[in-house]
Amino acid sequence: MLFGQEHVQRYQETDGTEGHDWQGTTVLLLTTTGRRSGKPYTTPLIYQLDGDTPVVVASKGGDPAHPDWYHNLQDDPEVQVQIRGDKFTARARTATPQEKPALWKKMAAAWPAYDEYQTKTDREIPVVVLERV
Repeated sequence: MLFGQEHVQRYQETDGTEGHDWQGTTVLLLTTTGRRSGKPYTTPLIYQLDGDTPVVVASKGGDPAHPDWYHNLQDDPEVQVQIRGDKFTARARTATPQEKPALWKKMAAAWPAYDEYQTKTDREIPVVVLERV
């Protein structure tokens, strides 16, 4: 099973032939700019499409803190996305309160553990929309 940096490396080497389909769901690569380091960080994340727009969840497994990548995109919302061989620049934004329920339902259908993660933390887990620029 692919995980972490090995997942990123195999995905990049194979244009997602290895790593896009993962544990019954789909994964993209999100590259953010470190808010302190200024360095690029690439994270494999479960995604679903809302129309043509990829959506991800900043769950961190229900941890009380947001994942680092989410803090990074709050500082700099311009990100790089790779879905299979398709690489593009996107502007990341947190789903609005109006958008979130439908997007959450879609994401939880793809990865049912998201509902469990939300019960494990007091923070509201953000849904992130990745709009192509």
